[in-house]
Amino acid sequence: MERELYTQEHEDFRAVVREFLAREVLPHHERWEQQGIVDRSAWLAAGKQGLLGLAVPEEYGGGGVPDFRHAAVLAEEFTRAGATGPAFGLHNDVIGPYFTAFANEEQKRRWLPGFCSGELISAIAMTEPGAGSDLQGIRTSAVDMGDHYLLNGAKTFISNGILADLVIVVAKTTPEGGAHGLSLLVVERGMPGFERGKNLDKIGQKAQDTAELFFNDVRVPKANLLGTEHGAFLHLMQNLAQERLAIAVAAIAGAEHLLELTTEYVKQREAFGRPLAKLQHVRFELAEIATECAVTRTFVDRCITELGRYALTPSDASMAKWWATELHKRTADRCLQLHGGYGYMSEYPVAKAFTDGRITTIYGGTTEIMKEIIGRSLLG
Repeated sequence: MERELYTQEHEDFRAVVREFLAREVLPHHERWEQQGIVDRSAWLAAGKQGLLGLAVPEEYGGGGVPDFRHAAVLAEEFTRAGATGPAFGLHNDVIGPYFTAFANEEQKRRWLPGFCSGELISAIAMTEPGAGSDLQGIRTSAVDMGDHYLLNGAKTFISNGILADLVIVVAKTTPEGGAHGLSLLVVERGMPGFERGKNLDKIGQKAQDTAELFFNDVRVPKANLLGTEHGAFLHLMQNLAQERLAIAVAAIAGAEHLLELTTEYVKQREAFGRPLAKLQHVRFELAEIATECAVTRTFVDRCITELGRYALTPSDASMAKWWATELHKRTADRCLQLHGGYGYMSEYPVAKAFTDGRITTIYGGTTEIMKEIIGRSLLG
């Protein structure tokens, strides 16, 4: 089924992204996986190519194109290439909207040019050792000291945690915290008391740095309050739909790519004197995967359109996120099985997709949380 989502402009952008991947990412990605982190030079190259800050207004150094379809193209191509190291999607689609929507003029001029050039890499710190998807359980606190906040606490599983120069920290600014007592504070590299733990050893996405962050009496100037004081819960809710859709976009692209790889593999691989593709079971497996991908693709594309119309609901974004990521997980498992022993070898893309994609049903809100959001929207 032909997609109607993209125009020629988006396909031209896709060609640019593919060329960038071939030149700046794929020749280095294996080394990045071994070292557990992406070279900062790749971020600078992405900024120079115009791949960072796509939706940021031009006056601050961005692309000035608030069209999520460009971000979708970027996510699709990086996923198809297996390039999970450079967290450009996190930077652009998850963190960027906080700066463009909630930063004041002084903050925009201070941070956005570096955000778009790749000189300032960003992260967002919500998850804590004792609080994952539950924002009500956040313990990190920021006490008002007049001209600054005194920040104390710890965060974990923070993507870009080692590389980040700007970290949006979700902290309690009232003793109770919760929906009416959280604020967003921007902690900058080099602030006294801000420390990073080790680069965490994950089962997948090895090139993408993920770390623990510690805040010990960090003096965060009032000028680094992002948005309104005590307003973080509403700010977070406003941006989560796009974050979850971005994850869904990558997930369905990954599932489709696995289908392509496996279809070609079973045509060539022989068992019992004939290609695997001649076996009815194999054809049925691929038929089921193809159907699931086609149906999911239609819904995700519709969600992208709805986001562009400012009409995407949290419930629909949650549907897209949990369904597409569970589909990707299921597809990776089925395709690995069809590859047989070769599917278990790390050099095969299907093995890498199996481990790299496993996290997607967890980050950005677990499948269980997504279902809870949908359920509440139905039942009140």
